[in-house]
Amino acid sequence: MNQATRDADQPYAWVRAIDRITDFFGELAKWALLAAVVISGGNAAVRYLAGYSSNAWLEVQWYLFAAGVMFGAAQVLRLNEHVRVDVFYGSWRSRRQVLLDLFGLLFFLLPFVGLLVVLSWPLLSEWVASGETSPNAGGLVRWPAMLTLPLGFALLVLQGLAEICKRILWLRGRLRMDMHYTKPVQ
Repeated sequence: MNQATRDADQPYAWVRAIDRITDFFGELAKWALLAAVVISGGNAAVRYLAGYSSNAWLEVQWYLFAAGVMFGAAQVLRLNEHVRVDVFYGSWRSRRQVLLDLFGLLFFLLPFVGLLVVLSWPLLSEWVASGETSPNAGGLVRWPAMLTLPLGFALLVLQGLAEICKRILWLRGRLRMDMHYTKPVQ
């Protein structure tokens, strides 16, 4: 492989690396949600059959749900399954869709999600330093749930950057993307 080919592949190698990170956290999200459902069902069964309940088990399922949502968001963006306001998008040609995607990624997703990373980090730091715990009897430390916010938002920023790169490469004819979009049925 010559130098020009290696240089041309560098942006795409970076994008593929981010996609792999997103896939990893997407898998974690899937298992976290499954665990949350199993724990929720088990907790309900134990409460009704044995008359025993635990705030810790309730909080664990909430923490797992938080991980599922926050770690899964970047995967949803990567798979192009995120929510859109689809009045015209589905009828547009691919180039126009890509340009709108770029606009949304650059002017909405990155600034707002980047701000959420910045704003959630100090709260996480404060909770770790103080050992913040749930006020409920038998409650858990709260920082593991709070960790999902800056981490999930940072993953979303990374995936947003990868999606921008993909769309620029697509516009330049250097990357093939599945541009199939199915309008949601209501």
